[in-house]
Amino acid sequence: MSVSLRLRAILEALLVTFLWSSSYILTKFGLVNIPPLTLVGLRYLIASLILIPIALSRGEHRKIAKDAWWKLAVLGFLGYTVAQGLQCVGLFYLPSVSVTLILNFTPVTVMLLNLSFTGEVPRRDQIAGMALVLLGAFLFFSDKLEGFNLTGFIITLLSGIGWAGYMVASKLLFKERKVSPLGNTAFAMGMGTALLSVSAFLIEGLKPIPISGWVIIIWLGLVNTALAFFLWNHALETLEAFELSVLQNTMLIQITILSIIFLRETLPPVKYVYMAIVFIGVYIVQFRGVKRN
Repeated sequence: MSVSLRLRAILEALLVTFLWSSSYILTKFGLVNIPPLTLVGLRYLIASLILIPIALSRGEHRKIAKDAWWKLAVLGFLGYTVAQGLQCVGLFYLPSVSVTLILNFTPVTVMLLNLSFTGEVPRRDQIAGMALVLLGAFLFFSDKLEGFNLTGFIITLLSGIGWAGYMVASKLLFKERKVSPLGNTAFAMGMGTALLSVSAFLIEGLKPIPISGWVIIIWLGLVNTALAFFLWNHALETLEAFELSVLQNTMLIQITILSIIFLRETLPPVKYVYMAIVFIGVYIVQFRGVKRN
């Protein structure tokens, strides 16, 4: 693999992390007037309506192996119905910084799933990194946080598990050469969004949305979803899930800064120390994966 190809994939992933970090801020603003499942359902519906026609026009549906369609359905359920749907609900209950910290457990879940499905055994330094992650998270949540909610914590944790499953399953599918990044993004998102949209309608019904809300939804759908997920899957075709996980965890810093600037979310100074422990632990876990690969 050439250095330029890897560098391009890394830069694509870093751009996506910035777009997704801004999604947290825009979503928090949108949740003021829009129910969470409705917001995320419309966001991914717009993205699907953009991506699916593009994929069909390029003949991506003819490139997908027959036995890969059910796998795309599983990817859609994990990556969009579970991961994205529950993440938005988590943001409804918790501050964005807390949601981000909880999702920093995702790379550890990726490592455990890799162990289960690929037989990759974690090294001692990876286990030490996991211990740091658990220690930092325990310290962070050991005392009551402003706006902390147990329901939101559990929902967000399940969201992270869904995303970890999506990452590992997508990489395995790419290795089988049965689907392209565009086909994966468009069709998996479409199937996951269909279930998500039906759930939103049944649970929240139809409610009026102000113009400001539609502006947020359309931007999230076009840029932070359609474009971002295609770039992410394109980078995943080149890089390992481990490598993307460590890049994704830079969002912990990005979202914290954006939350302070735009949402006026604040934390006691010691909390930043605990966040740093989590970040260092995740980096140690992922660094061995990157070096080995």
